[in-house]
Amino acid sequence: MTGNGIPDEYLDGYARILAAVASTGRRLTRDELLARRELGERAAEAGFGLRALVGAHLAAARTHWPVTNSAGTDSVLAAVEQVVDAFAEGYERAQRLAVRQEVAARREFIDDLLYGRSDLGRLAERAERFGLRLSYEHAVAVAEGFVAYDEEDAVPRSVEQALIGRFGDRSVLLTTKAGRLVCIAPGDQGEVLVYFAKQAFAATDGGRVAIGRPRPGVGGVVQSYEEALNVLDLAERLDLDDPVLHAADLLVYPVLTRDRQAMTELVLSALGPLEAARGGAEPLIETLTVYFDAGCVAAEAARRLSLSVRALTYRLERIHKLTGADPADPVHRYTLQTAVIGARLMDWPAKSF
Repeated sequence: MTGNGIPDEYLDGYARILAAVASTGRRLTRDELLARRELGERAAEAGFGLRALVGAHLAAARTHWPVTNSAGTDSVLAAVEQVVDAFAEGYERAQRLAVRQEVAARREFIDDLLYGRSDLGRLAERAERFGLRLSYEHAVAVAEGFVAYDEEDAVPRSVEQALIGRFGDRSVLLTTKAGRLVCIAPGDQGEVLVYFAKQAFAATDGGRVAIGRPRPGVGGVVQSYEEALNVLDLAERLDLDDPVLHAADLLVYPVLTRDRQAMTELVLSALGPLEAARGGAEPLIETLTVYFDAGCVAAEAARRLSLSVRALTYRLERIHKLTGADPADPVHRYTLQTAVIGARLMDWPAKSF
């Protein structure tokens, strides 16, 4: 054992090399370089620091400096340089391999976790290695930008650094999946996902973030992740403006579309007559959409549509005449608004039933 705690096995043959070089002036042979690289790999796998290992080599060079040095100091120093360089090369190669293996293991775990694959007990054990305790509740947030991301990109790294700087180690896992940023956090730490959403929105230059509800157990992560994905899809189809969407706030939409046949019948019954209008149903459905989004305030809806109030009123009257439902009537309004939501979710009338 050397003075700085490095076992002698990682310096095996070093003194003999120095002695041989001092007497002949030769450079290290191919086998000697290979042996140094292998020792470097073993030292890296054993977890020793490179700085301490280099220090041990320099200390050993002083200790075993050849008394008889016919080849000269330069030859011995060159040999020390070759030994340390080969040793460090092996060390770094082992580290790169370890990093690649760790990245592969992490990616495999993430795929299994988010797709619900693998044995649940084994998955829970693997999760602890990455800082997750899946016996607790977890929630998942998913952010998408205007381009696809992977874990090596600057955007995910900047978001991760911001999370670590703010919260430290809080059993949070940040990754990417299908080009999106994914953050998994304990269910009782909602502030983490809110902060992630803020950072992701900024880092993606105005992307959209969806946050699933907290769910227990291994399967809960999958459920929360899929819920967040469904919210992103919903936001796309409904053209929702909010940059951060919570699944808990949008539960009415899955309920409305759960019975597709019933929703189809409602859309065709309530809005089907609009297809008889000049220009088809789409302009009038857009009018209803904006009117409802504006809180049924005609002046605001007209402004958003770049229409006069009179023109908007004419359109609403036309809708009333064709469908028999008055958008200004509270009872009729509920039916029309529900049908409009269904039409947007099912992309009708662009896609026929």
